[in-house]
Amino acid sequence: MEPSADDRSSGDPGLEVERDPWAEAFGEAAVSSAAVNAQVPDGSAYPVVVNDQVQYFIDRYTGNHREVVGLWLNRSGRYLGMIRDVFRAHGLPEDLAFVAMIESGFNPRAVSRAGAKGLWQFMAGTARRYGLRVDQWVDERLDPEKSTTAAAAYLRDLYHQFGSWALAKAAYNAGEVKVTRAIRAVGTNDFWTLARSRFLRRETKDFVPAIHAATLIGRDPARYGFDLNEPEQAEIEMIAVPPGTNLRVLSAAAGMPFETLRAFNPVLIKGITPPGRPYELKIPADSSERIQAALAARKRAVARAKGPGETHVVQPGETVATIAQQHGVTVADVVRWNNLESPDRIHPGDRLRIAPVRLLAEPAGSSGRR
Repeated sequence: MEPSADDRSSGDPGLEVERDPWAEAFGEAAVSSAAVNAQVPDGSAYPVVVNDQVQYFIDRYTGNHREVVGLWLNRSGRYLGMIRDVFRAHGLPEDLAFVAMIESGFNPRAVSRAGAKGLWQFMAGTARRYGLRVDQWVDERLDPEKSTTAAAAYLRDLYHQFGSWALAKAAYNAGEVKVTRAIRAVGTNDFWTLARSRFLRRETKDFVPAIHAATLIGRDPARYGFDLNEPEQAEIEMIAVPPGTNLRVLSAAAGMPFETLRAFNPVLIKGITPPGRPYELKIPADSSERIQAALAARKRAVARAKGPGETHVVQPGETVATIAQQHGVTVADVVRWNNLESPDRIHPGDRLRIAPVRLLAEPAGSSGRR
């Protein structure tokens, strides 16, 4: 059964606490808001509240948890620009990007115990509701760009429903139904008052001030003693590949690590593109020529797929690797078909059997229902 909106939950990295800030004297909400928001460009921020609860998380993130928060901040460099662009296009405060810092530590492969996934920790039902594909082949919760677009739409809807960013963030964590029930039970739509009641979970009470703390730190990491590395930005190219393309076989044919191609396409659950239609695959731009050559070899392989195979006469200077690439197969295939003791044991004039194959396609009989 698909989770309801009220069951939408997420991971809460770094939110385990040794003491309870809610049990202590409650500082005036927004006591320092004017100061901390004064230097932020118009449109990029929502008003950050500074109170005892927010300060607790600032102290925590700059103290005992400095190392892991430094990891989050360094990882954020790969995604913050994209997230800010998407949020700006949706008319949202760009600082909402730091919701992802608390949700996933800016880890696009994060998976919670409840089954939430990706930068924005969507449950499957909520993801589908906001246009993400989640099925046996593809899980777009793991696509940073597409999931960010869905998160922007969801946060915008929550803001329109509840009228404040604090409540929108609380609902993002707890679900709309639980926040609505808390508002009705307590008789207020002020998050900080609701947080002192028993009608919100501890995780949700901590979630909002943690985001405020992350926002302050993320705006100016150096001020809080974080020295960040320059983010590595790999250039991505999109390429159309046939249905059922197997990334492991493609990477072998292209002479590149499978892990590299898989890292660029984490949405492909089985490491195979879906059946039925061509798929836009993300590839490293510097590997484009090799992958194009492998795909061209596939066409040659498909052309002979119904035939008895062919014989390749080894030419001077050829190796098993170059022969395999020429025919769109793997070195292991050539070795196996010809019972070679070693890939190095070939000589000019040798005749090698090249069997008919379906290069890059998933093995026969392995496809399931969509």
